[in-house]
Amino acid sequence: MQGPIVSGSCVKILTEPGVTVPKQQLGTLRKEAETSQPPNLLDAKPMAGIEEEFIIGRKVVEQLPGTIIMPQTDKQVCIPPELPDLLKQFTKAAIRTQPPDLIQWSSDYFNAMARGEAPPVRERTDRVPLSNYAELTPELLKVLHQRVGGRLIIHVDELAQMWKVLNLPTDLFESIMNVGRFTEEIEWLKFLALACSSLGVTIAKTLKIICEVLSNENESGPARIPFSTFQFLYTYIAEVDGEISASHVSRMLNYIEQEIIGPDGLIKVTDFTQNPRVRLE
Repeated sequence: MQGPIVSGSCVKILTEPGVTVPKQQLGTLRKEAETSQPPNLLDAKPMAGIEEEFIIGRKVVEQLPGTIIMPQTDKQVCIPPELPDLLKQFTKAAIRTQPPDLIQWSSDYFNAMARGEAPPVRERTDRVPLSNYAELTPELLKVLHQRVGGRLIIHVDELAQMWKVLNLPTDLFESIMNVGRFTEEIEWLKFLALACSSLGVTIAKTLKIICEVLSNENESGPARIPFSTFQFLYTYIAEVDGEISASHVSRMLNYIEQEIIGPDGLIKVTDFTQNPRVRLE
């Protein structure tokens, strides 16, 4: 008999093959086990003819119910030094966003990080109402636009999931879908225009919000977008509104293109909000 060892929380009695341990010695052996060290289990293999036992070198270990013999290894588990900061950022993002489905949101968060995309994080919480849904803001629309990633067409299921991750009202999403008469394939700029129109009282204010959402944050000065994009959005919003004639829209666009737009082909927010000769309504 060799003596006891401890593996995890289970006591294992070691004996030479064929040696029987008297019952009166079990209590003493179990007490000794508390100060014993486990043997090397690297060469563990089944012992022929004996059930639920393993031979380690010349020792026999009884396999107690529910135990698993884990081999020791010299391989170390390397924890990236940036892991604590990543988890800290994730925790802050979860608190700030407060998603209704934390597991799904966590999956979307780390998938976005792995792809090098902006994670679905709410930028501001000061305007969130006391309800189950977040209030739609230009900041959240900008996050949504970043998530779309420059695509012109997006599938309704994917966009609906992005909307859900940001905890935005489902009835507003359905309303935009109905007004725009969108089906499975959605023109993103049209959807964005209608979403911005729910925030802007007038067409000019709606276009101002759109410009702020689409503009590059690294650029100094007022928000600006390509005139061709502005032309598309203004025409579409006026068409949906139904109270502005196509001739008026055409006159305004011609004036802006001929008198305001410079060689860079960009239009600034101030070009149509502070110019008395530009009346979009």
